[in-house]
Amino acid sequence: MVNFLYVIIILLIVVIVIQYMSRRRSKAAVTDISTKMDEIIRLETAEKVLLPTGEQELQQLLVQVNRLLDHNQKLSADYIKAKDSLRKLIANMSHDLKTPLTVILGYVEKLRYADHLTDEDRHVLMGRLHDKVWSLTGLLNQFFDLVKLESDDYVVPLSKISLNEICKKNILDFYELLLEKKLQVEVAIPERPLYILGNEDALNRVISNLISNSIRYGSDGGVFGLTLQEQDGIVILEVWDKGKGIDEHDQAKVFERLYTLDDARNPQFQGSGLGLSISKRLTEAMKGTIHLNSRPYERTSFTCHFKQIAY
Repeated sequence: MVNFLYVIIILLIVVIVIQYMSRRRSKAAVTDISTKMDEIIRLETAEKVLLPTGEQELQQLLVQVNRLLDHNQKLSADYIKAKDSLRKLIANMSHDLKTPLTVILGYVEKLRYADHLTDEDRHVLMGRLHDKVWSLTGLLNQFFDLVKLESDDYVVPLSKISLNEICKKNILDFYELLLEKKLQVEVAIPERPLYILGNEDALNRVISNLISNSIRYGSDGGVFGLTLQEQDGIVILEVWDKGKGIDEHDQAKVFERLYTLDDARNPQFQGSGLGLSISKRLTEAMKGTIHLNSRPYERTSFTCHFKQIAY
């Protein structure tokens, strides 16, 4: 009987020692996790908390801690990216507003103080002033349109649309300009209607932006093209040219707000940097995608993909 009691006591002591050691290991592990997390947060590193342990509870805790660190690092990266984007937006917007405002002020001062101007000179200046004011108004409208498109509560009403007719209409709208630029026009639009779920005004704006962009920057290639086709239930719209194209390091940025190429600051190629951003958001609002592929003086194309509907 006494021996049995001794065995029980020894077993209890062993259990207590095991529990004590387990608590010490758990406490030490929690302390290590806390110290490592403090170091990661304080130094703003992308490290993870790694700790060898066989305890399932600690393993689950480590998984959740590392998920939380991943989320925090992503939020931090998004914040830095948004801050940098906002800085560039303000800088570009300031440039694009300052330039026409300076020109407008120059015209106004000339009209105000130049008494020797003839009626014909005044008429020419007033025409230029009028054009600049309208250009500035258009830029501001584009900016506010983009802000509206980026708001969470903005909805583009969708209905069954024949993309063939929209493409033909926009080609006709630009036909005189294409002739003026002496461009070889290659258009391939099938007779069979290709229907998508879209918005007529939005599609007109997207296609108009792509065509005007191609004429502005790609006319040196001497060719302008628009192709519409269906492939595996997808309607593909491609606007292309054989101009100087877009460098590879710029291709990922052309859809950013107010991003313009270096030569876009040249008055000959003046653009607001908003057209492609608006086109991208309108395309996405119609459940489509838009892509750029550019090989200088071979083929530069903007391609939109929409899901085809048959009902």
